[in-house]
Amino acid sequence: MEALLPSSSSFPKRPCSGDILPVGDTSVCPNPDTIDASLVSLLALRDPSVSIDLSIQRILDFTSQELEKEKLIENAMRVASAVHEAAMRSARRRASIHNAASWPLPSDLTVKVFSILDTRSLCYAAAACSMFSKCAGDPLCYCNIDLTAKDPKVNNTVVSTMIQRAGKNLQSLKLGMWPNPATNEDVIRCTSYSSRNSMELLGLSWTERRPRQGKEPCILTRSCLLALGADGAAAGALLRSLHLYNIDKMDGPGFSIALSACPSLLDLEVVGLRIELRQILDSVSTNCHSIERLFVESSETGSDDSLKSPTCVDLVNGCPHIMSLTLRGFKLNDHKVRILIKGLVNLKSVDFSTSYSIAGLFLRNLGNGSNGHLLEVLILRDCLHLKEVEIARFLSALISGDCKLLRYLDISNKDGLSAEDDWNVRRYSPSIPLSRILEERPDLCLLANFPPDECCMDIEQTSDQEAGSDSSLQIENNQLLGTDYLDSSDSSYGSILASGSEDAFESNYALYDGDSLDELEFN
Repeated sequence: MEALLPSSSSFPKRPCSGDILPVGDTSVCPNPDTIDASLVSLLALRDPSVSIDLSIQRILDFTSQELEKEKLIENAMRVASAVHEAAMRSARRRASIHNAASWPLPSDLTVKVFSILDTRSLCYAAAACSMFSKCAGDPLCYCNIDLTAKDPKVNNTVVSTMIQRAGKNLQSLKLGMWPNPATNEDVIRCTSYSSRNSMELLGLSWTERRPRQGKEPCILTRSCLLALGADGAAAGALLRSLHLYNIDKMDGPGFSIALSACPSLLDLEVVGLRIELRQILDSVSTNCHSIERLFVESSETGSDDSLKSPTCVDLVNGCPHIMSLTLRGFKLNDHKVRILIKGLVNLKSVDFSTSYSIAGLFLRNLGNGSNGHLLEVLILRDCLHLKEVEIARFLSALISGDCKLLRYLDISNKDGLSAEDDWNVRRYSPSIPLSRILEERPDLCLLANFPPDECCMDIEQTSDQEAGSDSSLQIENNQLLGTDYLDSSDSSYGSILASGSEDAFESNYALYDGDSLDELEFN
């Protein structure tokens, strides 16, 4: 037995990492035939666990020095790991060969199928096998990148990698985080227009799209879209759709740089970014002259009053192809709304929900203007200052035949409509011709949901504490408006009027004449 076992001195010494292996040294780099014969013999063992265990133990017993024993054990573990990894690679290669032989589609059609998958499913498919991974790496699979989630783990590096993979094939990009699913039954679905002028209801409700106020921040930063401008803006040059949701660290300059790389953008949706509306619209009017759908929702409802009349005019002149316009949660008065509606000659869908200062005066003679009669969708949901008398006048105009193409109208308000003289007085059962308009305009989908009188209290009985706890003006039916808030609002209007500033006329919507802007001209 001892003659069959090699002595410790017969074992070749393992070279150090810094040693240079001599060419032709078969003791260190044995002949491939020798390795094959050794593996065949090893793999032919019926019970390799016991046999190898006994063999290693015998070798250690005949090794006198402890250092040599440790080296033998390390070598055994290294060889076993190499054999295991080689076996796994061989198994994967065989599986790939099998998948390629059994998969019914050629690689080009596989890429076509993968290009239809959403981004998450594409990543799962790429992890299935090497053949799928190769097909999933094709740029065509990244034409439509959707990295939105309730709690996304996506960082700037992942976004940049996928944008670079798509290259000039990138057509749509969605980034950011959605809020938790809504439980409020009173939701409204967003109506949008495509380039073919067809309406569709998106899968998520308005309540589900609202900004994540008080939630954990998104890990994406202001530089997450820099890859759009890399390589001569190859990725952003043909981008058609860009949706950004609740990216807290995105700022105005970063947003403007991203849009400057997207001259062909047709669809822009921005929800919950901490950027002023004026900055957003300036960037859009400067860089996106072909845009057809613009959707912007404020991160804090009722707090952004940055929009000025020149910005509205610039948007009208810079983006004449807009067909769908949504501005939610901003302080928009009737003067600015009138500029937008009258100036955008292709406008078909309008949504100014939760706009703080709209009284409805812009609705006067809306159907008699240059393009007001083209409107098909008008949403004025939960506009705090929307007056009962203006809605009644507009519905009467609809009965008379104005806005014949209008198919969807939403005037619902969880706080009721405002009285004519004092918006603090709420009308929960407004005197508007609902039944008559349904008879005269059966093709019109009209939503007019108001809270019942018995569940609403007089606004003047509201406590100051309840007013301070609701800075976003998103008040439920059983909540109230505080007198302190009302007083501060009225005083702010008075101070603006007294200042004589450029927007003083605009801020005081009560003095606005609905017919005074019919002759607006846009250069």
